[in-house]
Amino acid sequence: MATDLATPPVKTARTPGSPPGVARRLWRFRWLYLMLVPGLAYFLVFKYVPMRGLQIAFQDFIPFLGYNGSEWVGFKHFVDLFTGPDFNRLMYNTLFLALLNIIFVFPAPIIVALMLNELRINILKRSVQSLIYIPHFLSWTIVASLTYILFSVDYGVIAGWIHEVVGGTKVDYVAQPEWFRPVIILQTLWKTTGWTTIIYLAALAGVNHDLYEAARMDGAGRWRQLWHVTLPAIRPTIVVMAILMSGNLLDMSFEQIWLMTNNLNRATADVFDTFVYYVGINQGAYSYATAVGLFKGVAGVLLIFGSNWLAKRLGQRGLF
Repeated sequence: MATDLATPPVKTARTPGSPPGVARRLWRFRWLYLMLVPGLAYFLVFKYVPMRGLQIAFQDFIPFLGYNGSEWVGFKHFVDLFTGPDFNRLMYNTLFLALLNIIFVFPAPIIVALMLNELRINILKRSVQSLIYIPHFLSWTIVASLTYILFSVDYGVIAGWIHEVVGGTKVDYVAQPEWFRPVIILQTLWKTTGWTTIIYLAALAGVNHDLYEAARMDGAGRWRQLWHVTLPAIRPTIVVMAILMSGNLLDMSFEQIWLMTNNLNRATADVFDTFVYYVGINQGAYSYATAVGLFKGVAGVLLIFGSNWLAKRLGQRGLF
């Protein structure tokens, strides 16, 4: 006689006094969910609640009249933005810096992580890691101050050394428009490369070492192991970081740009973030500044969805 060999479902023990179903699972992991509360509260208070203020981008907002009393003007401020004299300059400056970030800043932590992964002396590896992590904990104010100390024309140590070696007229690297972008990229590389390296080092730690053994048995050298084993193993991490970076292409670091901006390089330094501060806070054009910020935010969302779609079309997992 045939017997039912199916394995009966295993019943999990129920905690006394806990509610059934979903509520029971919530109760079981209640301390983990409790740890989510501060993060959720942060995003709710500082990210989602302020979105109510986006409506002033479609109003001639007057603070004394408030949201309900201000006149609705539709897309007037967006039309002023796209047809105004500042839009082309702001877009060019922002995209130029974004392109430089893609070329120099994005691959830098990948290269550093690969180099650190090849070090076999642990004490040297840890020392280098500690040294390159430190700049992340410095504020942009300190970074800007160090930049002025090193590169200003009056008392810059490096600027004076370059003048002595090369000769000629002293160059004010922190004031000349043509040097603004190189200085910004150097600052970003120095401050962010080491910290971002952590992500790629974590990905490298998960690479199966049996793959390296198999590659060596097939006669692959260090470069071929890097190309055929290491890079394919961390490719999903690189793709995710690229998608996240695409959403911030128009989002420059306001503190960094603002601290390095002066009257001599303003035409080159102005980006959307600093422009929003200038017209919104200094000139009181709240509606216009909100329209600029909303345009930048919507463009960032579209870039994330577009890069995620492109990654999936190219056979990668994507972000979502």
